[in-house]
Amino acid sequence: MTRIRFALSGILAALAGIASGHLVAAFLNPSASPVLAIGSTVIDLTPTPVKEWAIAHFGTNDKLILQGSVFIVTLLLAGVAGILSQRRRAVGVGLVALLVVLAGAAALARPTATALDLVPALVTLAVGVATLLYLLRQADGATSQDPGTSRRGFLLGAGGIAVGAVLVGIGGQLKIGARTVANIALPKPKSPAKALPTGLETTVKGISPLQTPTAKFYRVDTNLAVPQVDLDRWTLEIDGMVEKPFTLTFAELSAMPLIERDITMTCVSNEVGGGYVGAARWLGVRLTDVLDRAGLRGRPDQVLSTAVDGFTISTPLSAITDGRDAMIAIGMNGKSLTDTHGFPARLITPGLYGFVGATKWLTKLTLTTYAADQSYWTKRQWATDAPIKTSARIDTPAPLSTIPAGKTAIGGVAWAQHRGVAKVQVRIDDDDWQDTKLGPDVGVDYWRQWYLPWDAKPGLHRLSVRAVDRQGEVQGSKRAAPFPSGSSGIQELVVTVT
Repeated sequence: MTRIRFALSGILAALAGIASGHLVAAFLNPSASPVLAIGSTVIDLTPTPVKEWAIAHFGTNDKLILQGSVFIVTLLLAGVAGILSQRRRAVGVGLVALLVVLAGAAALARPTATALDLVPALVTLAVGVATLLYLLRQADGATSQDPGTSRRGFLLGAGGIAVGAVLVGIGGQLKIGARTVANIALPKPKSPAKALPTGLETTVKGISPLQTPTAKFYRVDTNLAVPQVDLDRWTLEIDGMVEKPFTLTFAELSAMPLIERDITMTCVSNEVGGGYVGAARWLGVRLTDVLDRAGLRGRPDQVLSTAVDGFTISTPLSAITDGRDAMIAIGMNGKSLTDTHGFPARLITPGLYGFVGATKWLTKLTLTTYAADQSYWTKRQWATDAPIKTSARIDTPAPLSTIPAGKTAIGGVAWAQHRGVAKVQVRIDDDDWQDTKLGPDVGVDYWRQWYLPWDAKPGLHRLSVRAVDRQGEVQGSKRAAPFPSGSSGIQELVVTVT
C-alpha cells in the first residue's frame, strides 16, 4: 500500500499540473497546453505509414486516441516519479520537472510560437511540483508512527486534489470549445452558382445528400486544437516571386469580386469507399484575381500557402492558372466558414486532394519554386501534384448488412473532379457491369449521385461499383494505398438477402 500511495502522489501531481496548464492555455493559446503541445510534436514525428494506419483504423477519432495515449503515458511516468520520491525525493521531483520541460519545449517548437506559449508549462511545473511535495509529506505521515497523521488525511487530501484537477481541466476544455464563429454577413457573389436541383436522397433511402451539411463535412488535419482567429487582426499576405507584394484585411478580401461554386473536396487519406469526401457550395475570391494583382516575377511553379499556425501546403501554380475555379473561400453552404473548416479563409482547388490545394486558416500566399521551398507534406514524401482519382462509393446497402428480399436499390455517389462523371456501373456477384441511373448533374467539379434498382434474391451477394469519367477513362481496379498520391481500386462489399 505504501508504494501505491507514493505512485498516486505522482499521478495526482501530474493531473493537477496538466489541468492548470490546460486552463491557462485556454485563455492564451490552446495549442500551448502541455498535452496538446506534446501531441502535436508526436504527430509531426510520426512516420507516414503509422499516420495512415491510424486514420484508416480510427477515422476522425485518431486525434482523441493520440491525446489519450499521451495523457496516459504521462500519468504512468508521473506514477514512477512518485515511487522514486519515496527514497530519493529529488529524483522524483526532477522527473516530473523533466516531463514539464519537454512539454514547454514542444510548445516553443511550434512554427508560430511566442514566449507567451511557455506560460502554461510554467504553471504546470509550479502546480505539479507543489502538489507532489504536499502529497509526499502526507504519504510520509501516513506511513509513520506519528499518531497525529493517518491514512485518512492522505486520502482526503488526494481526493480533494483529484476533484479539483478534474474540475479545472473541464473548465479549460469548456473554454477551448466554447468559442463559436458568428455567422458574418457575407457580400453577394458577382458570379453566383445556380440553384441546386433536388437530389436523389429524397427518393433513395440511405444515399448521401447532394450537398453535404456543414456539420457533417469531413475534417482531416494535423491540429489537436482548432486555431481561433481574431477576424479584426487577421490578414492575408501575398509575397515571394511577385512584382507587388501586398496584404489584405478580411474586409478588403471580401470586397473583391466573389464567385460561388459547387465543389466536391476529397482527402488524400480517403480509402476506397471511404467517407473523407464531401460536396459543398463555396463562396470566395478567385485565386488568379489575387495573383494577377501581385504580378508574377521570374518563373515560380508553386504557391506555398501558410496557415495561422505555421502549417504549409504546396499547390502547383499550373493547377491554379489553367482555368479552374481555384479560390480563397470565405463562405460555405451559404454561411461564413466555421472554425473547424478554416475560418476566416481557406483555399479550395477543384480537382486536387486537400493536402495540395485546400489550406485552412489561411494567412499567407508565397509564390516560389519547389526547388526553393518544401511544404509540410512534400517534406514527408507525399506527391507534389495530386489530382483526385475517379472513384465511386456504395452508400446503400451498407457493408455486411442484412436486407429483405425483393425490390430495393443500390445507391451512392461518384466523383471525378475537374473531369466529371459520365456513368457509374454496378456489378452484382459475377454478372456483367450494369449502367446505373445518375442523379442531377451539378458540374464537372461536383459528385454525382447514382442508383440501380435491384430485385434482390435470397442469399449472400457481392456488390461492386466503378465510375467512368467524361474523358472515357474507367476507374482503375488496381489497389493502391493513400500514400503518396491517393487510394485507388474498386469498392466491393458483401450483403445478405433474406
